[in-house]
Amino acid sequence: MAWELTPLLLFVAWVTTMCSARERTDLLNVCMDAKHHKTKPGPEDKLHDQCIPWKNNACCTVNTSQELHKDTSRLYNFNWDHCGKMEPECKRHFIQDTCFYECSPNLGPWIQQVNQSWRKERFLNVPLCKEDCQRWWEDCRTSYTCKTNWHKGWDWTSGVNNCPSNTTCQTFEFYFPTPAALCEGIWSHSYKVSNYSRGSGRCIQMWFEPVQGNPNEEVARFYAEAMSGAESHWVPACPLLLSQVLLLNWLLNSSSSTF
Repeated sequence: MAWELTPLLLFVAWVTTMCSARERTDLLNVCMDAKHHKTKPGPEDKLHDQCIPWKNNACCTVNTSQELHKDTSRLYNFNWDHCGKMEPECKRHFIQDTCFYECSPNLGPWIQQVNQSWRKERFLNVPLCKEDCQRWWEDCRTSYTCKTNWHKGWDWTSGVNNCPSNTTCQTFEFYFPTPAALCEGIWSHSYKVSNYSRGSGRCIQMWFEPVQGNPNEEVARFYAEAMSGAESHWVPACPLLLSQVLLLNWLLNSSSSTF
């Protein structure tokens, strides 16, 4: 009867994961547990260029902000120009995207645990303002790439990312026919294109004018409060559900031993 227990054991694992997937309760003003992130956000007066919006409260250091502006930075040895020179307007979006990833302290509601050599947390399905995605796509549609998912599948034999042998360089528009295809697919669904607009308080801006303050603080607060309300209904049920599943597992094990 051992084969009958496998689905149940998988369900036990799933329940355990759902009940304890994210023990972190601090959803506001936090840094991810990742390769170049600070432990806690704080002021960084000399952040470089596109990272300046986060200078008052950042999860990145000055050195990180400087390094990520290079065409092939030492942060991840990632080469933007893997299919020829990327257009400057396109590259600007990727630098802003990297600044956002490294520097933002407003991603708590979307942080998930991962088991990767270079990070223990990532963000998933961040509601990106629709204008930010549209501009990213429009400014990159004539630049070239060879892949739809930049998180994996590269040829790293040279020490930097190169196109796999079975791919060809085509325009971004070929690989990403819509704005959503680009913004949601390129980093394994780190972003989810929102129907909301910039300034609505309901979507995250990848970049903002620092003199006007950080609009993402309000957005993170809104989603953190919504999540806290939802979790209050789910979490109390976890111990009871898990205990019932474990009891069923024990009963099946006991009965199997009689055969």
